[in-house]
Amino acid sequence: MKGTKQITACPACGTYWVEGEAPTCADSSHTTTRHVLHVHEDEVVLPGGVTIMAASHDGGYERRLRPDFGLYLDARWSPPWRHEHVAWPDFGLPSDPSALRAQLEDLLARSRGGRRVEVGCLGGHGRTGTVLACLSVLCGHEPGAAVGWVRSAYCDRAVETPAQEAFVRAFLAVE
Repeated sequence: MKGTKQITACPACGTYWVEGEAPTCADSSHTTTRHVLHVHEDEVVLPGGVTIMAASHDGGYERRLRPDFGLYLDARWSPPWRHEHVAWPDFGLPSDPSALRAQLEDLLARSRGGRRVEVGCLGGHGRTGTVLACLSVLCGHEPGAAVGWVRSAYCDRAVETPAQEAFVRAFLAVE
């Protein structure tokens, strides 16, 4: 984890802004919440030694080591390197689990082939954590233990919802 930042979120608008920036919600009748957000740009070593970079979206694309390829779980990502997007709503599940599995197998092949690869969503926890847990399952980790593993190896906030946890446990059945 690179650090933290304070954000204010408006669930009614589906927007957020970083502390000190102009609010993106101007409706004073909306209830907003404040959060401490982790900023991730972390190397995660999966079972078998495969390395994946995991990142949260902070609006910038400066990297100590630039990825060769990125797989992003939020449409806000638009990095200058080669990348693909996965249709996956925040706090939800991927719209096409079979396509996701194929993309994750491709990501593993790229990493095993010596490419530097990155995955990321907005906050780097729910969708990114779920992908890291699924990748660990593809690398031989027990599906029932993968969520605990990713919370230990990456971030204790990884995999945010019970539905995401169930998705990881059932991931090997996805074809």
